[in-house]
Amino acid sequence: MSIQTKPLTPHFGADVQGIDLNTVTANHLFPQIRALFEEHSALLFRAQDMTDETHLRLAGLFGPIEDREADERKPGEGFKIPKVSNVQEDGTTSGEMDLKTLNLKTNFLWHSDSTFLPTPALINIITARVVPSSGGATELASTRAAWAMMPEEMKARIRGRGIWHRYSHSRRKISPELAELPMFNKWPDTHWNAVWENPINGREALYIASHAFKVDGYDEAESEALLAELTEFCTQPAFVYAHNWQVGDVLIWDQRAVMHRGTPWPYEEPRTLSSICATVTEDDGLDRIRVPA
Repeated sequence: MSIQTKPLTPHFGADVQGIDLNTVTANHLFPQIRALFEEHSALLFRAQDMTDETHLRLAGLFGPIEDREADERKPGEGFKIPKVSNVQEDGTTSGEMDLKTLNLKTNFLWHSDSTFLPTPALINIITARVVPSSGGATELASTRAAWAMMPEEMKARIRGRGIWHRYSHSRRKISPELAELPMFNKWPDTHWNAVWENPINGREALYIASHAFKVDGYDEAESEALLAELTEFCTQPAFVYAHNWQVGDVLIWDQRAVMHRGTPWPYEEPRTLSSICATVTEDDGLDRIRVPA
């Protein structure tokens, strides 16, 4: 099987062709996929017929499967692949101001997944199951490419500092009521270095998210202003790839070096993406993001 790639943007990302993800195993094709992932930060596989079993297996090859609901699951209940969806259990779509929809709208803020967890995510693997007639794109922004091109004066304001993250912080930006829900307050605040060095190639990336609320050495108002300025720089068009979904498309990106966000769609129309995160390990540079005690 011959693997071909073409750039998604001039600065990051690769459109990978010639692979059926259902055939990938630890020894077959995954080493090549992992190498492409480290080099390009984001990988697109179009028109895949990826099964749930493949989705789980592929995520597990990157690292431990993230399971945010482990403490809520009843005895005997198994892990279910998380859905990013406005479809309710009865098959209807949630109203625009329902808490379910408001939570989806928090995904329209630029973020990296799981910066608020005790151990953050390495990757997200998302595939489209149901797409609306318009809208609903996923945008990726390379904080690695942005950091490489960032003016030194701006870098100096954040380099060497830690950043505090809180899940409810991003939810509060959309809805105070949403932010009070128990699911957004299960974990204590986390504290990570602002810059994450890739242990494979030594390339650095800014590690920020909508969950970030405090930068060491600044008060909260100063922190908010600095984080907004850094996010604005990293999400300039030159550093962004926007993907308009087709059913079967698969996106994989590096949470250490890429922020992402969703975009609106007609909320009366169903949209469902299946999403699995894998957790970062020591081999992925976890030691480089820890703030010294």
